[in-house]
Amino acid sequence: MEKLTIKKLYDLDHTIAKELFLSITYPWEALSKISTYILELGATLDSDKFDKIADDIWVAKSAKIAPTASLNGPLIIDEDAEVRHCAFIRGSAIVGKNAVVGNSTELKNCILFDNVQVPHYNYVGDSIYGYKSHTGAGVIASNLKSDKSLVTVMCDGEKVETGVKKFGAMIGDFVEVGCNSVMNPGTVIGRNSNVYPLSFVRGYVEENSIYKRLGEIAEKR
Repeated sequence: MEKLTIKKLYDLDHTIAKELFLSITYPWEALSKISTYILELGATLDSDKFDKIADDIWVAKSAKIAPTASLNGPLIIDEDAEVRHCAFIRGSAIVGKNAVVGNSTELKNCILFDNVQVPHYNYVGDSIYGYKSHTGAGVIASNLKSDKSLVTVMCDGEKVETGVKKFGAMIGDFVEVGCNSVMNPGTVIGRNSNVYPLSFVRGYVEENSIYKRLGEIAEKR
């Protein structure tokens, strides 16, 4: 399914994790590799640009971290990123250049590309958000099915097996997700798409589209 591939969703020049993606085809294949990759990459980071503030935590000197934020490793926060009041980073996370992690937002086993904004009360679990993607207040990337079975992605009427149990959302570059939307396990959103507020999203959302409700594309751009 070419629509679901890394090359269709992401510009790899906009993440410090580029090398991680070069050896795989689908973005969810990166999820089991994030922690190890952070540990390997962190040890190579330029000490003139990054501080190792604790075990397995590297933070760019130019990043802004609220004193109330909770940071847990393995973790890399890239240059000029901002982590706001009471954000909770549980670990296995990469926060890209100029990204914003907002108040009371929780990150777990995820990669935020450069300029991503997850600004208010978001949950980002086992997910990858592409360059300049943005989620409104209260957006949830639900990462575990209620029956704990392996996640599949519905695309063009076909179930694509992922082989993973925890899988939140794979959001392409320049995606906008409206306030209080829930992206169910196995959600993949193509580049340049918008999701209406209060949406219930599952499966693949076509690139360059506006998603209104489950199974309905309001319009193509």
